[in-house]
Amino acid sequence: MGSYNSFAEYYDELMEDARYPERCRYILDVCKRFDHAIGRTLDLACGTGSLTLLLAESGVDVFGVDAGTEMLSEAMQKSLACDRHILFVCQEMQRLELIEPVDTCVCTLDSLNHLTDSADVQQTFDRVARYLNTGGLFIFDVNTVYKHREVLSDNVFVVEGDRVFCVWQNFPREDDIVDIALDFFAEEDGVYYRSSEDFSERAYSEEALREMLLRAGLKTLAVYGDLTFASPEADEQRIIFVCKKD
Repeated sequence: MGSYNSFAEYYDELMEDARYPERCRYILDVCKRFDHAIGRTLDLACGTGSLTLLLAESGVDVFGVDAGTEMLSEAMQKSLACDRHILFVCQEMQRLELIEPVDTCVCTLDSLNHLTDSADVQQTFDRVARYLNTGGLFIFDVNTVYKHREVLSDNVFVVEGDRVFCVWQNFPREDDIVDIALDFFAEEDGVYYRSSEDFSERAYSEEALREMLLRAGLKTLAVYGDLTFASPEADEQRIIFVCKKD
């Protein structure tokens, strides 16, 4: 996984379609749907903490973990600006170490796709299961194989914000892995400055994820289309897993 130093600076601006308020409400609704008291909650791969902050503002006892120091710096600044004192910890998700267990773990916006080795995904599931209380829920989403093959593929996208525009290039290879190159162009005093980031994402089939979850001791309760309670469509770009530690 990359460090996302440049991406962290522009992440929130370029991710306006992440629908964080709706995603926060959805997570709370999932917990209600499965009669689960959300309790102490881990936002795994929390990025700049947008969802973490919204959960905290909804009354959830939440903390965040991410591998990117620059992402966490943005998260802490936002938290302090809102007079919230949220704990943010720098760790890779597949090497998660917690002092005490949690009741709920959420991992959103295709963070798990950044693990291109299935062994790392399995290790992440194992670590989540280790730190979930019995009866705890693990709610996560992933980009689908369809999205990698048909949407990302070898396409190029341009994303424009108020301060920056980004050229997003995709380079597909075997095992549904896409290498992604981001070029940022930010204007300052009439001059455009370029910075770049590159990383890779891998799509895993629903069946493969179910098997890895089962090996970790996590029971899949449901798989939904993004922000719905309906089964995923054939052309679904993101799916949501709801899992339980029995």
